[in-house]
Amino acid sequence: MAGERIYLYDTTLRDGAQTQGVDFGVPDKLAIARELDQLGIDYIEGGWPGANPTDDAFFAQLPKLRRARLTAFGMTRRSGRSAANDPGLAAVLSSGARVATLVGKCWDFHAKVALNVSAEENQAMIADSVALAATKLDEVIFDAEHFFDGYKADPKFALGCIAAALKAGARWIVLCDTNGGTLPHEIEKIVGEVVKTVPGDRLGIHCHNDTETGVANSLAAVRAGVRHVQGTLNGLGERCGNANLISIIPSLMLKMGFKTGVDAEGLKHLTHVSHFLDERLNRAPDRHAAYVGESAFAHKGGLHVSAVEKDPRSYEHIDPDLVGNHRHIVVSDQAGKSNLLARLREIGIEVKPDHPKLGALLDDVKKREFEGYAYDDAGASFELLARRALDSVPEYFQLQSFRVLDERRWNAKGKLVTLSEATIKISVKGQPGMTVAEGNGPVNALDAALREALLPAFPEVAEIRLTDYKVRILTPQDATGAVTRVMIETTDRDGTVWSTCGVSTNVIDASYNALHDSLTYKLWRAGRRG
Repeated sequence: MAGERIYLYDTTLRDGAQTQGVDFGVPDKLAIARELDQLGIDYIEGGWPGANPTDDAFFAQLPKLRRARLTAFGMTRRSGRSAANDPGLAAVLSSGARVATLVGKCWDFHAKVALNVSAEENQAMIADSVALAATKLDEVIFDAEHFFDGYKADPKFALGCIAAALKAGARWIVLCDTNGGTLPHEIEKIVGEVVKTVPGDRLGIHCHNDTETGVANSLAAVRAGVRHVQGTLNGLGERCGNANLISIIPSLMLKMGFKTGVDAEGLKHLTHVSHFLDERLNRAPDRHAAYVGESAFAHKGGLHVSAVEKDPRSYEHIDPDLVGNHRHIVVSDQAGKSNLLARLREIGIEVKPDHPKLGALLDDVKKREFEGYAYDDAGASFELLARRALDSVPEYFQLQSFRVLDERRWNAKGKLVTLSEATIKISVKGQPGMTVAEGNGPVNALDAALREALLPAFPEVAEIRLTDYKVRILTPQDATGAVTRVMIETTDRDGTVWSTCGVSTNVIDASYNALHDSLTYKLWRAGRRG
């Protein structure tokens, strides 16, 4: 079994687009297809020609793929029509894609109730459609919809449907757990029976994740003999999503020893591809995602870190570099010296375990986290704290005072607007000054005023922009007087991203503290040492 080839089929652009809140445009679909092709996916399902304007526009400008085969999705002919005279089938066959994936009913309940056809007619609809597609395209894939429910209800009916597709010329017969209700032991048992009718090297699996077993079901099917696996990036899909290819691929390759179209170098791009999709969707990546999440190889407890330092296999099931991720030593109120030393090495600070200032730094970290700081997420703030404690970081500017005003009014066009204005008194390189700036909120105005004051002395601050701003109430029992924590994410021209935090009972003050760290970190990284 190990060493055999598994073919990967991605349906992010079609099945994944059914995710609530996801709406791919044509540029999104083209960009994602190129990433999948570069990764080494064998088949990329582009969409359903004729179903909507977006998919039609996508197939009108097919991406140039180097390795993957683009597929068009559709359904078998309707009852009462010939395959040659079915408009839906015609749209799929004329899409420009050289592979078609046709879905057909494999549950007698659906054939009788939804389609109102006999078992014989249902099989004829499948066979006629696959046979016609096989004469016009390079490959035909048959998606056996609700196969596992159908098999449980009437094995003869379900097996008859896929046998008809195989005989008509389908390259792959894909067994679909369409409602995601089948469990791994059932999958393995049923697939074990199916391979007696359809060879494993002609079988595929497509699982949904409604019982949180989409990945487990897919791997169980491979164990039972299938050699074609369908899924989506990050498990996108309607309801609870599809089987997550981002988890399936490394499990197949690193755990089970199978070969895929993704080589070792491609596997190192897995984390990038996962995060790339989230970026296109304008959402934060799941930090706890298996293999690729920021926390997937994060270590927080002191004893764990000590063990990882001696032998990474103690708490890491793979080398994170294999999937393009990295080990992350978290500094927190649970940290021991092992955490702290490892994290310092991670940011380029080499300190001996008996350094006289190390204990004070650890105590300071724990005290600040008790007050509400979160150095798990604010790596830049931690680095500045550490460098100030162990060495020094210049005070690039000294703020004497700031004032922020908000105004809500009707403008000259009769539109209700809200503007913020920030005034700061500041000393930069010993030169006092005062700046005033407006913004679409108090933090934006304060940021603008700070930059205006710093630009003459530090032009590099023009390169940065705030990309995320989060506020968390730490003491909700104190109502409007609660302690708040502000997290700010910043990026610059070269794409470097860093996070800082501030804590105060005043949200603007907390925001200033995070902004101060963000600007200071940029100047330190730029090589400013005075």
